[in-house]
Amino acid sequence: MGYNEQEEQDSGSGWYVLRSLGLMLTGGAVAAALLVAVGAWRVGDRFLAPFSHLFRVAQPAPKVDVQSVVIQQVRNASELTTAVFTMEAVVPTSQDSNIGGFVLGTTKLLYIAHGQVQAGVDLSQLTPENVQVGSDRIQIQLPPPTILDSKIDVSRSSVYDYNRGMLGLGPDVAPQLQALAQQEALKKIITAACSDGVLTKASDRAKLVVTQLLATTGYKAVAVEVQPPAPDACPMEGKEEKREGMENGG
Repeated sequence: MGYNEQEEQDSGSGWYVLRSLGLMLTGGAVAAALLVAVGAWRVGDRFLAPFSHLFRVAQPAPKVDVQSVVIQQVRNASELTTAVFTMEAVVPTSQDSNIGGFVLGTTKLLYIAHGQVQAGVDLSQLTPENVQVGSDRIQIQLPPPTILDSKIDVSRSSVYDYNRGMLGLGPDVAPQLQALAQQEALKKIITAACSDGVLTKASDRAKLVVTQLLATTGYKAVAVEVQPPAPDACPMEGKEEKREGMENGG
């Protein structure tokens, strides 16, 4: 065997060894990758747990709108009735029967009305501007007091007397006179409630109730402010008479 033939055999053997080694390395890499994939599939999240911190993104801390929470909590009370005024009013009504300008007869009705006036604050009118929140202090301004409801209790009211005159010539208008009596009675009862200071009492008691409600929120200092009633919140007969006098030039 010559020198060239020996060199070719050695060269071919070396290439075979290198190719075998490459195939072994490639096969080992594929096997390792398969083992990793199978291990990840079997253990699931446990396999990725050590690396989870690399993909975790810091999230901002949750925030609470304290004003909205307070407003919602107070609004749950809705219309807060804090003062109730009850009264009986006796109202006479009458209507004439006329022919050609002459009164033929008069019908009279005397009605005894039992009425009620409820006053308080409408908490649905609260806005974020009405609430001021500090680190350990909360301050809230209540809506002005108002009359929330006024009514005649017909079950406790009655017609005391109904008279169409000596000859019965007065018109038979009992339903109309009774409705008119109820309207006038309600006006009188509302006026009496206003004169008794029902709105002021409602405002003072609403302040107390809301203060006690906010005391459960955990703030060290709770301040509740009240507003005066609106000018037209409580009609008064004196105001009406004064206005009529001014219109008539008095």
